[in-house]
This record gives sequence, C-alpha cells and structure tokens, in this order.
Amino acid sequence: MSENLLHPETDSGKNRIRTVKQETFTHPSVWLAHRISYGETDAMGIVYYAEYFHIFERARDAIIRLSGMSYRLVEEKGFYLPVREARCRYRSPAHFDDVVWCRAGVSGCGHASITFEYELYDEEKKLLLVTGMTQHACTTAVGRPVRLPDWLRECVENFEDGREITL
Repeated sequence: MSENLLHPETDSGKNRIRTVKQETFTHPSVWLAHRISYGETDAMGIVYYAEYFHIFERARDAIIRLSGMSYRLVEEKGFYLPVREARCRYRSPAHFDDVVWCRAGVSGCGHASITFEYELYDEEKKLLLVTGMTQHACTTAVGRPVRLPDWLRECVENFEDGREITL
C-alpha cells in the first residue's frame, strides 16, 4: 500500500511541502512509538540532535526482540555490534511531549556487518521528521571483526513486518 507523506523541504529560503512514498522503505520493518521527554530537548523545547540516535537504538532493539532474541543474549553468545557509521538527516523538528513513530528495518547484511535504516514521523505518520542509518560491525568482546553468524542474520532479516510497538 502506497501512502503519501508530508515532507518539509527548504527551497531558496522558502518552506514548501512535498510528499514522500513510504513504499521505498526496506522490509520487513517495525514501528516504535516514543514520547519525547523534557530531558531529550534543548532550551527551546526541540529535540536535541543526538537524542535521535537513542531513539534509533530503541528501534534496533525492537527488531531483535521481535525475533525472540535480545541484545543481551547476542552478547552472551560472544557477539557485539558496535556502531561503525551513523547518519541522521534532520528534516523537521520534534518537540517536548510529541509522540513520534520510528520506523526501522535492516537494509543489508554484509560478511561482518549489519546496516539499519530509520525514519521518524509525527504521531499521524504523515510528516517525515528525520531519516537515518547506522552500520554495525560484528565483533568479539575484544573488538575483533568476525563473520555475522547465520542465526543473527536470520534474526534481523526475518521478523513480523509492519508491527507497531506502542507506548
């Protein structure tokens, strides 16, 4: 199902709205609801830029949990997923007490890495606020890169698509 979404753009200093098609996002994906707390905002009540990475982390955790695993269990098996690259594009601000939806999915698995994609929307899932990605190396406890185990690849690539995790 294709759905048009509002997307703010700046064009020569003037704000305009264009639509974005949700169908371009990776599948399977999960939707995680999050209410912006006061501590996540700056003095103007706008979400502090680095806080979006914490929301992304919660969404990554949701993907792993949906497959019946937890990151704690991944570490207990001797595998770690440190971030080796992270990007975030800020399109429209979120504010204190807003409910936002973070959509997350795995866009690729390499020999020894996993790449996640993220989109953050307003409460109605119409206004695209933020896009991002994180790439994670698969390592041992001492940071040595290792092959991504098949069970972990299966875990992050096969979970219930479109699942919503609410507040």
